[in-house]
Amino acid sequence: MKERFETFTVLITNLNRSIHKIKAMKMAGFDLKSSHVSCLYYLRKKGTLTAKQLCDLCAEDKANISRAVKHLEANGYLTCDSGEKKRYQSPLMLTEKGASVGKQIEDIIDCVLDMAGDGVTPEDRAIMYQSLVRIDKNLQKICEQHGKEAEKPNNQKE
Repeated sequence: MKERFETFTVLITNLNRSIHKIKAMKMAGFDLKSSHVSCLYYLRKKGTLTAKQLCDLCAEDKANISRAVKHLEANGYLTCDSGEKKRYQSPLMLTEKGASVGKQIEDIIDCVLDMAGDGVTPEDRAIMYQSLVRIDKNLQKICEQHGKEAEKPNNQKE
C-alpha cells in the first residue's frame, strides 16, 4: 500500500513539474510564462470568455488569472470589453497577435502531446484518462467530506 502511495504521488508531482518546465521553455520564445498558456489556449478554442470562465477552465484561482490577463492585455494578446460590467465578468477576446500566438501554442501542444504519448496505445490512453478522472472525482469527494467533518463541533464524526 505504501509503495502505491509513493509511486502515485511521485509520478503526479513529476508530471506536473515536467509540464510546467516544458511550458516555461516553450513560452520563453514568446516572452510569456507558463501561466499564460492555458489562457491563450482556451481563448483561441472558445472565442470570447470572461476571467471567471478562464478560472474554471484553467483550474486556476482568481488572482493568477487576473495577473495573466493583465499581462496578456498589456502586451497586446487580448482585449477586454469592460463596458458597464465588472472587469472579472467582462468578455475577453484575443487580438490578431493573440490569435497568431495561440495557434503556435496549439501546434506546440500537439507536438508535445505526440512526443509524450510515444508508445502509448489509444486504448491505454483511454484507460489512463478514465482512471485519472475517477481518481480525481474520488479525491474531490474525500476533500468535500473532510471539509464537512472539520466544520462539526469537536470534529465529531457521524
